[in-house]
Amino acid sequence: MRLVFALAALLVLLVGFACSSPQTNRVELPAPVESTTLGPGDVFELHIVNEEKLPTTYTVSPDGTVDFPYVHRIQVAGLEPQMVVDLLRKKLIDDQFLSDPSVMISVKEYRSKFVNVLGQVKSPGTFSLVPGFTLVQAISKAGGMSSIADRNNVTLTRTTGKQRRTMRLSIDSITEGRSSDIPLQSGDVITVGERVF
Repeated sequence: MRLVFALAALLVLLVGFACSSPQTNRVELPAPVESTTLGPGDVFELHIVNEEKLPTTYTVSPDGTVDFPYVHRIQVAGLEPQMVVDLLRKKLIDDQFLSDPSVMISVKEYRSKFVNVLGQVKSPGTFSLVPGFTLVQAISKAGGMSSIADRNNVTLTRTTGKQRRTMRLSIDSITEGRSSDIPLQSGDVITVGERVF
């Protein structure tokens, strides 16, 4: 009889454990690789001091170039923003358009870098990576979770070099402050699971 009670108690413990909140963040993802080089589709603002009549917003064309005032087309794909500033400044001086220009740049949107949000969200798709983009922001950008989403079954898959890892996460844990939000990198894939009824 004692054996039956012991087995029953063990069964209750196992069921309780299985029904408890899932453990998250068990797999460590590689740290996000922050790439700030420009690519096709990226949008940035560029200001040349005391040249207020010039355009300020630029989009990198599919061939990786941008058409700037005075100096015309320059290849910018693969360059860091500060490298673009240095290159443009040098050309303005070398071509004798300006003697000592002050140039400032600010990237508004990295359309060449993106994350995918799949599964039980209202608008699954591919979204441009903006500086500081996080997991919660990406799900929000996808319209938020659907009515049948499992908030404790969200996976984030990241590939860095030849390393590919997947982490299971709880959105509730993040939004309630028990876990940190996850900074994203280009190529991350977020999948929101479906609740089991």
